[in-house]
Amino acid sequence: MSEWFLVIVRDGIYYALALSAGGAVVAWLAGPWFATPLWVLAAFCLYFFRDPEREIPGGPVAVSPADGKVVAVKAEGPALQRISIFLNIFDVHVNRSPIAGVIRKVQYRKGNFHVASREECSEGNEQNVVTVEGGGSTVVFKQIAGLIARRIVFTKQPGDRVAAGERVGLIKFGSRTDVLLGPEWEILVRTGQRVSGGSSIIARRHPEGSGHGA
Repeated sequence: MSEWFLVIVRDGIYYALALSAGGAVVAWLAGPWFATPLWVLAAFCLYFFRDPEREIPGGPVAVSPADGKVVAVKAEGPALQRISIFLNIFDVHVNRSPIAGVIRKVQYRKGNFHVASREECSEGNEQNVVTVEGGGSTVVFKQIAGLIARRIVFTKQPGDRVAAGERVGLIKFGSRTDVLLGPEWEILVRTGQRVSGGSSIIARRHPEGSGHGA
């Protein structure tokens, strides 16, 4: 936990400054005890928007796009596998690219704001669907809004090249990320496991010629 304060996302600094200023006004008008909730929220914003550095593993692997708990590992149609990761409000909410490659498509979908740990949220909630192509494989990952999160931030554009584990966006407050992988990938995580964005390996490419696809 000692790393969280090293880098703060800009949004968190803005929120913390606004809340601190509001607390100062309330303290001047009514006393410091009445301002305490605003100052506590300001401190929480700095904590929530922390953006620690991560050690990115090398090799033919896919890394987790976010911190959180794996809530589903299942088949998604005849040729895809889905890994779903739930982020609570205490997790780092900066999102990272699962693989190195080129962003081929970014599609925003309107939707609901149900609790992001529920299975139906993979399709029904507001989300940003990102397709990355690289190393002979195409990986899709989704930034999915939750009950509280009402803003999805994505900082890249179609055609941009990204490294594995590179920062690509942010989902504010509780949320979910899904990763869709083809049959050329061996899934290495299980339901209930906690993962860290950019540093946890969630899948590994099958060797060429193994019969699992390329």
